[in-house]
Amino acid sequence: MPRPLTPAILVLAGALSAGPGRAATLERLSMDEMIQQSTEIVRGRVMTLGVSTKGSVLYTLARVEVLERWKGPSGRTVEIWIPGGRSGNLRQTFSGAPTLAVGGEYVLFLWAGSSGNRQVIGFSQGAFDVKLDAKGSPQMQRAASSEAMLDERGQQVEDVPVRMSLAELRKRLKSALGLAGGAE
Repeated sequence: MPRPLTPAILVLAGALSAGPGRAATLERLSMDEMIQQSTEIVRGRVMTLGVSTKGSVLYTLARVEVLERWKGPSGRTVEIWIPGGRSGNLRQTFSGAPTLAVGGEYVLFLWAGSSGNRQVIGFSQGAFDVKLDAKGSPQMQRAASSEAMLDERGQQVEDVPVRMSLAELRKRLKSALGLAGGAE
């Protein structure tokens, strides 16, 4: 059954069609919205970065080793399409697109449309760095986006930074997704 287009996806489509280098307006997504709207949620490490083109748009392709999977089909790796990239002397950037680094560990909220290409939901909103806190416990975090954001009523809002322990994320996922015995 086809999935209806959500406002966040429509904003993403508008940002991509606007062309490279233009500012994006994003719908601010709560953690619960990202959990529900994502087709996959994983913790992983970026193994490689490449580039591909679709029409006149460059995409960075991130191949990610899955360390933990909480939602979506099984698999040891995922390939993520990120708008923007570099091919020879050509470089395209998309305001608000996440930046991933080889070797970096992330929690990623992904969405795949009818093409099957996985993208980070809400642009940078759905990509969290994983770092150890002072006690050595893993934390997911992201800075507030500098992009213009709208709430569900279309009112302009400011984004806020997000920091959460992986233990807390697992609890929220267990509750939101009805996972028995914890997320695997």
